Amino acid sequence: MSDPRESLRGMTTHDLAAPEPAEPAPAESVPAGPEPAVAGPTGVVLAALRLQPDPGDPDQFTGTSLPQPHGRVFGGQVLAQALLAAGATVDDGRLPHSLHGYFLRAGVIDEPITFAVERLRDGRSFTARRTHALQQGVPILSMIASFQVEQEGVEYAEEMPRGVPDPEDVRSVFDVLGPIDHPVARFWSHESAFDVRHVEGALYLGPAPERTGRQMAWIRARSPLPDDQLLHRALLAFACDQVMLEPVLRRAGRSWVTPGMAIASLDHAMWWHRDVRVDDWLLYVQSTPSAQGGRGLGAARVFTRDGTLVASIAQEGMVRLP
Repeated sequence: MSDPRESLRGMTTHDLAAPEPAEPAPAESVPAGPEPAVAGPTGVVLAALRLQPDPGDPDQFTGTSLPQPHGRVFGGQVLAQALLAAGATVDDGRLPHSLHGYFLRAGVIDEPITFAVERLRDGRSFTARRTHALQQGVPILSMIASFQVEQEGVEYAEEMPRGVPDPEDVRSVFDVLGPIDHPVARFWSHESAFDVRHVEGALYLGPAPERTGRQMAWIRARSPLPDDQLLHRALLAFACDQVMLEPVLRRAGRSWVTPGMAIASLDHAMWWHRDVRVDDWLLYVQSTPSAQGGRGLGAARVFTRDGTLVASIAQEGMVRLP
């Protein structure tokens, strides 16, 4: 699917609002109660992820889309919704450990999305589901996810890189785009549900000084979230789609404002290794092993702040340069 930040190419540094600094992002809180409500941009995302079941079909759901500057569905949103739809048909105690999805068509935000789940297998340890996300009867996403009961086994993990700056010492998306008087900049700074902090500097306004296929970014939800592990894993799928192809842009010496560039997610794979909370800081350690044929591959390992490896991700995208 087309990346919504492509619309940043309509913005330049001449859009800087000189007189006053940007207002800080509004604070968000979780009111007390048995069903916590989340305010602000994070609450808007959670509302979009609440799918409506079809009363006549237990394997079909309907969802809505978040507003986007260019009017097309954000790939991370439909991926998270597809995973939640699949999870709604799985017995309690089984969590997703992997998914593989293909973005087939661009979706439009002003039409509902139907999520049709196919029950592929219910085994003693593993459950498999296929979800098709459809608009006007045709699929915009096809995804297979596997779920597993908690089990013991061999355990090891790669270590987080040493010497990474703490997120508090890295500029946020609010610092980079907040001062810019442009609707797209405001959308990604004040209306985003996630705080994104690029260790090597962001690509929103121009290419990085050094051409490298490596990138690290700290990402955290802007509000505390309910203690629901399926939701946190779905939100990890949502959040990661914002940055997965950025190593390709870095290696190519490009940015989100490169004129004439076309970029879109083609497919996406995730493996959850351990429980994760997206309302805690997560470090994405990213790379790109190859680009060819108008396509580029991005990879990421996701660590908690204390160095625990919680997920691995891969995404190939169409990257066409002028």
